[in-house]
Amino acid sequence: MKVVMCASEVVPFAKTGGLADVAGALPLALEKEGQEVIIIMPCYKMIRNGKFDLKKVKEDVSSASIGKNIKVYFIENDAYFGRDFLYGDKTGDYKDNLERFSYFSKKALDLLKEINFKPDIIHVHDWQASLIPVYLKTLYKDDVFYKSIRTILTIHNIGYQGLFAKEEFPKLGLDWSLFTMEGLEFYDKINLLKGGMEFSDLINTVSPTYSKEIQTKEFGFGLDGVLAKRSNALFGILNGLDYDIWNPETDKFIAKNFSVDSAEGKTKDKEDLQKLCGLPLKKDVPLFGIVSRLAEQKGFDILAEAIEKICKSDLQLVILGTGDLKYHILLEGMVKKYPRVISLNLKFDDALAHKIYAGSDIFLMPSKYEPCGLGQLISLRYGTIPLVFKTGGLADTVNEKNGFVFSKYSKAELLKAINRSLKAFSVNKTWKALVERAMQDDFSWGESAREYIKLYAKAKAA
Repeated sequence: MKVVMCASEVVPFAKTGGLADVAGALPLALEKEGQEVIIIMPCYKMIRNGKFDLKKVKEDVSSASIGKNIKVYFIENDAYFGRDFLYGDKTGDYKDNLERFSYFSKKALDLLKEINFKPDIIHVHDWQASLIPVYLKTLYKDDVFYKSIRTILTIHNIGYQGLFAKEEFPKLGLDWSLFTMEGLEFYDKINLLKGGMEFSDLINTVSPTYSKEIQTKEFGFGLDGVLAKRSNALFGILNGLDYDIWNPETDKFIAKNFSVDSAEGKTKDKEDLQKLCGLPLKKDVPLFGIVSRLAEQKGFDILAEAIEKICKSDLQLVILGTGDLKYHILLEGMVKKYPRVISLNLKFDDALAHKIYAGSDIFLMPSKYEPCGLGQLISLRYGTIPLVFKTGGLADTVNEKNGFVFSKYSKAELLKAINRSLKAFSVNKTWKALVERAMQDDFSWGESAREYIKLYAKAKAA
């Protein structure tokens, strides 16, 4: 099958979040499964200035390659993409994001014809590429080249929708008849994600549970009605994990490599992490790790309520990440009060993240909602047992056989789950068996890619 991946960010070229990881890893997995894939993305300043072997395809398009033979095409326009950041700066979102990504969407469709690549599927990601299905079924509908192309929209986080003022609608080049409840209108604003949901052939999210959750008022962010209407076209496929990057047997960042068959190296990694974070070298005290944005969505509201009790328990806690100032201040206060219990690292540090996944005993991820989540998948790979709230991708990947789960979102239930984990850790035989089961879980991209191929076939037959 011929597939075009259209995304606003793709690893290794540009990244702000998990979208880039998926858009970079899925094409490689699809190629391994025998699919023909190309990628189209904007050519940001960081790409032009990066160490990528870019070749000019035409005046406003460059290309590079990943995998064995995957061409990545970069849409150039310095006025739109020659900036330091992808979507905005410290003052907020770029004011012309509607024009930037409508330009990208049209140019992506034009490029297919120019390079004579007629795909079976155009796979678009999030609001930034959501106009592609809209344009395909309106502006390009009478062009025979685009006639049988099908589209799939992946929603990575429905909280981000691409909302713009109604007055900007003419900039899209679309007829006003599309500014309706059945089109791009959303409470008298333009909603690009909604447009993609209305016009794409199939929709999917990044975990089966999240695909159900977003059809509810609680998690739908106002689009639950649209999704309920299209429930027969909505699917959930769990994101995979790149085991070439996240592998305790080969990880260059950690003190001692280890595997499920020789897990004793993990003891050295724990000791290394304790030393690095200035914590007492105690192998019999469970070490909890957190690698996260410090925000309410990630569970820091209930974690903040419980932190005093947590710090009074017989454990250690290492936190890595940045986020809301109120959590920075609260946690800094806890460090002063409990310096031998908690280590706070308010930064992004890839090497330390690897060390936390490898050296911790338990990975704390009490997210209020989590479309998929990668932290729990990484921690399982490293034999670091995840403790999670039962939501989204966390519900699909963690259970009582490989971790600790609490089902009611509250401080009390979080503390109960922590106490269960402390009890389990104290029984060596129980803990060893739990670590072995966790490390044997397989969340590689191969299985996810095969599920996407089935979805592509379904879209093609629609």
